[in-house]
This record gives sequence, structure tokens and C-alpha cells, in this order.
Amino acid sequence: MVKIWIAHGTGLPLLGPLPREGVRVEVAKSVAELPSDPSGVVFWVPPIPSGPGLTDLAARMPDLHVVQLLSAGADAFAGRLPAGVTLCDARGVHDSSVAEWVVAAVLAYVRDLPLFVRAQERGEWAYRGTGELAGKRVLIVGAGSIGHAVQARLLPFGVTVTRVARRPRAGVHGVEELPDLLPAADVVILLVPLTPGTLGLASAGFLARLPDGALLVNAARGPVVDTAAVTAEALTGRIGFATDVTDPEPLPPDHPLWHLPNVLITPHIASAVPGLLRRGYSLVGDQLRRYLAGEPLDNVVSDGY
Repeated sequence: MVKIWIAHGTGLPLLGPLPREGVRVEVAKSVAELPSDPSGVVFWVPPIPSGPGLTDLAARMPDLHVVQLLSAGADAFAGRLPAGVTLCDARGVHDSSVAEWVVAAVLAYVRDLPLFVRAQERGEWAYRGTGELAGKRVLIVGAGSIGHAVQARLLPFGVTVTRVARRPRAGVHGVEELPDLLPAADVVILLVPLTPGTLGLASAGFLARLPDGALLVNAARGPVVDTAAVTAEALTGRIGFATDVTDPEPLPPDHPLWHLPNVLITPHIASAVPGLLRRGYSLVGDQLRRYLAGEPLDNVVSDGY
């Protein structure tokens, strides 16, 4: 018997066809709500977002072969699983939702929508000119599938896009070129995974190279940005900051970033959309069929990517 744990009961009908015999799928909503003994579980889909104790739970699964995440980022599990366990991320599942958030955040900031929302709350007709997205120079740091989706949605607005990845390739710059690219960027979008190499990537030095009036957008992980450094820059009003993630997360209610007019914060909701579980469990079903057939898995995480 192959025992499989998934995190959502609503995911069961979304998996697609699986063998009727020899496979048992159980719903493990959290560490506190386990459907059976962890022994015997060979394929596990943890809850999203990751909660405390999940990696410890993996250590209690002596038969575990595969951890299939529903998140695009693997930082909560990478390097924390027992030897011999394959970790797979949800590459492709979050492309449309995160790309939509990025475009919405950039447009909202450039067109001063937060200012007008505040004026609406006061009943004030606050006429003024705004910026525009057309003609902006956009630097996308992280050239994976989400980066590709962001580029595809931004190009019709008449922007120029430059992409950066860990390693250079055709049409993509290497991360070592960032110091030369940052001064020419009006908008910088962070889409990298959280790894030792990207921790604090947007440092004080990184931010200092941005031109006056630039916008930094973080749709990656909070610790990719040095919070103290971006707060210091934003307090001067020199640059703008739009983020769906923070460090720490949640951001304390008394943190100065909450109250700056050049900062736009959402509470890690870029992927919190109706299609998440449908797309996620479609991927899980495909991965299960590969696993059961002895075929190579997709989206295997290596070195945090």
C-alpha cells in the first residue's frame, strides 16, 4: 500500500485519475490534525503556508520518498529534510497570480492609487497628475517562470525589460552584473528564491545604486530585502517600495514602513487566489502519476532552486 498525504480535502477530486488499488490518499491538514501514523507515508504534500513543526514532522516519516510543495519557494524545506527525500516545488502554479500582483502593485504605485484611496476615505477630490508606466525601464531579478509571466504582462504597457538570473544565458544577464544595471532601472522586481546567496540581496549598497524615484518591488521572500536598509531609503522619500512579503512577517504594527506614503504593503496574498488549489493539485496529481510509474519527477529542488 502506497500512503499519500495531502493538505486539503478539496484537493482530492483535483488530483485526476490514480490507481484504485494499492494507493491510499489521506488528508493531513496540519501537524495537529494527522489522519494516521506518519510511518508508511511515501509522498507528502505539506500545507501552505508552511507552519511550525512541518520539517520536524518529516523526520517522523521513516518511509518518506517525496515532498511536493504547493509553494513556488522551497526555503522552508530546502536542506531540512532527511537524506534520500526528494523535494519538489510548485513551479508554474503561481505564475499568473504573482504576475498579476506585480503588475497591480507597479501600476498602483506609479498612478498614485494609494493616495487617491486615502483621499476617497476623506471625501476629498484630490486632483493631481500622476506618473505613468509607459516608457519605464524594468529590471526583473529572477528569470524563472514567474519572471517570464511578469515580463509577458508588462511588455504591452510599453516598458523595456531587462532580466537577471543566477547565471547568464541568452537574453538574460548574470547576477554579478546587477551593480551596473541598477542605476538604469526605474522599477526593480525581485522574484528570486530565498537561498544563502539571495539573503539580503537588496542591501544598503544595492538600494544606493537605484536612481532617485525608482520603485523596488518584492514578490520573493521578505529576507531577500534588508528591512533596515529599505526603511532608511524609504524614509528619505528617494525611492518607493511595494512588497507582498516582509522581514519579519507579519510586519509589527508599529513599524515605520506601514505609514510611509511611498510604501505599498500587502500581507503575502499574491498567490491567495481561487485558482491556487486547482493548479496546485493538478501538478500534485501529475507528480503522483510519475512517481507511481517510476518516472522522473518535475520541479526537483537543487541548491534551493
